Amino acid sequence: MLFDDTYKTIAAPVEALFKDKGSKFLSYAYPLSQESEVKEQLLKLRAAHPKAVHFCYAYRLTPDRNIFRVNDDGEPSGTAGRPILNTLLSADLTNILVVVVRYFGGTLLGVPGLIHAYKTATAEAIQLAEIVEKSVNDIYEIKFDYIMMNDIMRLIKEEQLPVLRQEFDNDCMIMVEVRKSQVNKVLQRMEKQEGAELKYLYTV
Repeated sequence: MLFDDTYKTIAAPVEALFKDKGSKFLSYAYPLSQESEVKEQLLKLRAAHPKAVHFCYAYRLTPDRNIFRVNDDGEPSGTAGRPILNTLLSADLTNILVVVVRYFGGTLLGVPGLIHAYKTATAEAIQLAEIVEKSVNDIYEIKFDYIMMNDIMRLIKEEQLPVLRQEFDNDCMIMVEVRKSQVNKVLQRMEKQEGAELKYLYTV
């Protein structure tokens, strides 16, 4: 199969601590589903750590891992965000945000020292996290007449499609999750249901 329909992420937020020459590096890893959540987490961390000097981070998003961003937040360029991201790359994780909060301890660590500290702090958090494998699923909406209910429900049951929402009236609507590797098969079966309308919504 050309398309890999699974990806690895973390199950729940974790935090870890790495110390070097008096500096403290608190690393926070969060499961992430959209970019707007990044700002929210940063605001919470800044409020929780008013005396910290740097809030460096990296994140990766989407199952095909093509959305990512790094931020050095005032540290020398390439010494913080990039090492955090590289650690996520080597663990092959996506849909994840890691923020490393630094308290300066009075001693400069230099570029190699900083890279090591941010990388290690990130690795420590990942080690504590529960890594989970998730499948890539497309969300579809099925619209049909009430008289087709049994046929549609049978298809959903046989294909083991999780139902996210349903509305039953004269016109019925069911929102289902279809695993990427199953999509073609489900679409072919749906096309045989005369009068049923299938609409792709988004991918999770």
